[in-house]
Amino acid sequence: SIFDIELARCRQRGQIQPKSVRVGVMLEVPGLMWQLAPLLSRVDFLSVGSNDLFQFLFASDRGNPRVAERYDVLSPGLLSLLRHLVAECDRADVPLSLCGEMAGNPVEAMALIGLGFRIISMPPAQVGAVRAMIRSMDAGQLRGYLDTLFDLPDHSLRRKLTSYARDREILIDDS
Repeated sequence: SIFDIELARCRQRGQIQPKSVRVGVMLEVPGLMWQLAPLLSRVDFLSVGSNDLFQFLFASDRGNPRVAERYDVLSPGLLSLLRHLVAECDRADVPLSLCGEMAGNPVEAMALIGLGFRIISMPPAQVGAVRAMIRSMDAGQLRGYLDTLFDLPDHSLRRKLTSYARDREILIDDS
């Protein structure tokens, strides 16, 4: 691999070698989902770049106001893909994280936690709201509820998840 070549080059130059190196991958394109088995066997951790993954999965420019309203990160398609990724990383014992805008939105972060994500990265300004949401929810109960939604023909699960949160007094700011 390129990594091994670079380590050999460092040895040849007499540079100090690290005692250990953890190699990870950023999953930002949907095509990697069909290469998970060989990928997971070669990495120590995986992180999802949700902004790019979402954009490439739906072949849309999320920053384009003419189409941004048509796609939602809480679509059953994207959530199913993420659920499959969580299961595969669990099976391979590879730590999984997610970074991107959805991690900092309480309703979207709630869905991620219900899918099994335990490490999410967000801007510091979002930490308080997401922390409050996490402390007010039952992840196991949410996971069971999410499992009932994947076969629905809904374009987005946002309304259902927002109602779920309100009914259970989960602290979200859905304004």
